[in-house]
Amino acid sequence: MISAFAAHAAPKRVVSMNLCTDQIAMMLAAPGQLISVSDLAQDPRMSPMSSQAAAFPINYGRAEEIYLLRPDLVLAGEFASGPTVAMLRRLGLRVEVLPPAETIEAIRHEIKHVGALMGREVAARALLDQFDQELSRVTASRTRGRAALYYANGITSGGNTLAGTILRHAGFDNVADELGIRRTGTLPMELLVMSQPDYLITGAKWPGQSRSEAILDHPALSRIAPNTSHVTDRDWICGTPYILRAIEGLNP
Repeated sequence: MISAFAAHAAPKRVVSMNLCTDQIAMMLAAPGQLISVSDLAQDPRMSPMSSQAAAFPINYGRAEEIYLLRPDLVLAGEFASGPTVAMLRRLGLRVEVLPPAETIEAIRHEIKHVGALMGREVAARALLDQFDQELSRVTASRTRGRAALYYANGITSGGNTLAGTILRHAGFDNVADELGIRRTGTLPMELLVMSQPDYLITGAKWPGQSRSEAILDHPALSRIAPNTSHVTDRDWICGTPYILRAIEGLNP
């Protein structure tokens, strides 16, 4: 349901403190309306809009800094710091918390929702029209085989996730679904090898960040679909129109 706040006058000073709301807000904001985005928005490893985000002051999701920006709307993600959101609300700020969008319908809803909150309904409709047209273009018309997602610590994503949505529209059956993993869960390497996927998609590695990524260098992985491997990137992180690039990137 759209918040009752959406019926009020369009906010003039909007702050986003979440990587995913950053992107939707940047796509929809009127000139000068968005006054700050999260620090992750400017990280090219995480954000497909890092160059656009460079034009905005950043915030680190701290209540003190956001309050001093004097926003009349704060956009936060569902997994934002609870104490920060609570403090901002106690200080009288309007904070809207958005859940992660992991399906096409959820992405469409989020665009409409943020458009209404920001008083940018016309811009939201235009973005939705463009999104729907491009989605029709990149969605596979046939099944292209079985794919497995495999990340650090042996984690995989099933059909009820954003990555699963991307796979489905690219025309792949998800090996995780065959194994009863519908959301995010652990996939033992033995099961991965025995499943013999046609396509292997691994997580992007961040050298020096975590030993959990060492599993992605296991020699067994190089023998699984060696000519059809792919690495997830910044287009896979958030449920925004940028998933269209992720879908298209899986096309031959």
